[in-house]
Formats: sequence, C-alpha cells, structure tokens
Amino acid sequence: MKLLKRTWTAGLTLLLVSALLLAGCGNGNGGAETNAPSSSPSGDAATEIPKALPKVAFVYIGPPGDGGWTFEHDNGRKYMEEKLGIKADTVENVPENADAERVITELAQNHDIVFTTSFGYMDQTFSVAQKFPNVKFMHAAGYKTADNMGTYFGKNYEASYLSGIAAGRMTKSNIIGYVGAFPIPEVIYNINAFMLGIQSVNPDAKVHVVWSNTWYDPTAERQAAISLLDKGADVLLAYQDSPATLQAAAERGAMAGGNDSDMSRFAPEAYLTNPTWNWGPYYTKVVQSVIDGTWTNEQYSGSMADEMVGLAPFGTNVPDDVKKQVEDAKAKVLSGEFQVFTGPIVDASGQTKVEAGKTLTLDEILAMNWFVKGVEGTIPK
Repeated sequence: MKLLKRTWTAGLTLLLVSALLLAGCGNGNGGAETNAPSSSPSGDAATEIPKALPKVAFVYIGPPGDGGWTFEHDNGRKYMEEKLGIKADTVENVPENADAERVITELAQNHDIVFTTSFGYMDQTFSVAQKFPNVKFMHAAGYKTADNMGTYFGKNYEASYLSGIAAGRMTKSNIIGYVGAFPIPEVIYNINAFMLGIQSVNPDAKVHVVWSNTWYDPTAERQAAISLLDKGADVLLAYQDSPATLQAAAERGAMAGGNDSDMSRFAPEAYLTNPTWNWGPYYTKVVQSVIDGTWTNEQYSGSMADEMVGLAPFGTNVPDDVKKQVEDAKAKVLSGEFQVFTGPIVDASGQTKVEAGKTLTLDEILAMNWFVKGVEGTIPK
C-alpha cells in the first residue's frame, strides 16, 4: 500500500522568501504553518506568537464507507480538522498484521501524532512507538502504553445494556441473536451488557451468539445472521462495522441493531437501536494538547455522560412505551445512579461472578472472558 507523500519544494521556497522579508523587517517569527495565535506579554504593543500545527495521521481497519466503525472515526477526523484547521492524512483497509507495522512506521517518519484505530494494531503501534520517541501515538481500544503512546476507548457497554432493554421488550420468540466479531473482552462484555439489559425486562429470553471472526466482511456477517434467524431469533444485534446483520433481519421480518453508528437508514422499519461513537471532540482535544505541549500518554475511557458513547435513535417500529423504558434507564446511567456490572451477576455455568452490592472495576470489565447466565454460546480460546 502506498502512502501519499507530501511535496515540500514550493513550501520551502515560500519559507525562504518569507524569512528574507521578515528579516528585512526586523521580525523574528518563523514561517511555519500555524494555529490560532497566543498573545505575548510585552505590554500594550503585544505581538501574537503563533503555535505550529502538528502533522496528524489516522490508520483505519476498513473503508470510511463501511457505515460503522471506520465511518465514525472518519467523521471524528473531519470534525477535528474543521475545529483546528488541520488536514490529516489517512490510510484505510490496513490489516492487523505486519502490514500495520509497516504503515505506522512510514507515517511516523513525517507526522507528529498517529492515531491507530483498531484493537489489533496494539502490538504494532507499541513497537513503532519504541523506534520514534518524538512522535505521539494514540491507540484505540488497547491497553499497552509507553511514554509516547496512550490509549482511548469508551464504555459502549452502557449503550449495549440499553439496547438489551429494547431487544428484551421487542422479542416475541424470546430467542435473540448476537453476531459477535472476535472473542475478545471488548466484544464479550458488550454481549454480557446486552444480556443484562434483556434480563432486566424479560428474564425468559436467551441470547445466542455466533462468531463471524470479522470486523468488516458483509458476506460472512450476513451468513452468521441468517444462521441465527434460522434458529428462530426475531431480534438481532451485531458487533461488526457493516449493516449486513440488520439487512438480513429486515429480509426475514425480524428486528435488529448494528454497531458503532446510526444504521437506521439501511432498514428503518426493522431497526431497533445500537451503541454509537462520537470521536470528534476527543480527537480535537488530543490534537490541541499536542499543539499546546500538554499531551500525556493517558488511558482514556469515555462514557455516555461525556457523549463519547451514544445510543442511536430508535427505528420506526419501536413503540413509545419501549422508548420511554429505555430513556428512563438511560437517565440513571447518565446520572451515575446505575452501573451495568453491579451484582448479583451469575455466569453461564451458574457461578456467582459479582456479589450483590459489588460493582466490577473498569480493569475487571476490560479483562472479561466469561458469559453471563442466559447467553448461549462458547468463547473460543
């Protein structure tokens, strides 16, 4: 995959000419690309000292047109560009293997901060960060950090729980399907949160899980959805980047939600709701911190309260009383009155995993490798 390389010849000429003109005028400012200026404390005749704009890059697992995960990251990039006047570089369809390390390495050679936007880029990002200590790296959904590498994600399980309330109310067969992407904690704890939401309104319902082992493969995801529909599932949720599960459900007269983004436009009458992401404000904050010299290698976890995580609008066939029940639960999540993983919680084998009155820590949630009671399926090792 070839990366776009910038041509600096014209810019260099302009810089040299500007430098000569500024020197002739007795002005000591350079000719670098600048952001919004800050004032110099030199009395009434204070001058403006501009801050250099960083060079920013994003690495995408899929195409921005996927309608889900990469679509929302790309929306976040555009939001940041508009707010800060920066044009970022992007590389899409980068697989989570040695190709990722090559791409990240190439970007690190001429960028100040690189966002790697998939869990499977974690080791490659960490490796490249060791080689480029002056470049900042931010990795989505991972847990490894370095002096120049931070992580970011959000508590999308809050919205998965709310989606579960809607699913539990809308099912008639009490067979609900979930098309899981990969058997990693991120997907597992969202399936569990979905099941807990269902149980809060419909203890008789079960969730059947099928793994697609994909992030974006509409054909494989459609086939997985059909296998669940063939079992009698009348409501589905999925954790992939495409709307394939929703579209398959619509063809069978079932209801479904997607993931990452509002997918109602693909099948509004069959649409339930699903967790969504809003990356723009966070990307803006991080890049601004690089401009200001205040960047830190944080491990950030956003939530519904800070609006990094959201819940998509309901489909046209979701009744008002179901919407109200979900909205009432959402208010408790936003206020902090309710925590999704508060006990008692029993796993699929009948073992108590969370005692009554106890709440899992974020670290415990992020390491989850078990299903709650009511989830039918296995977690491959």
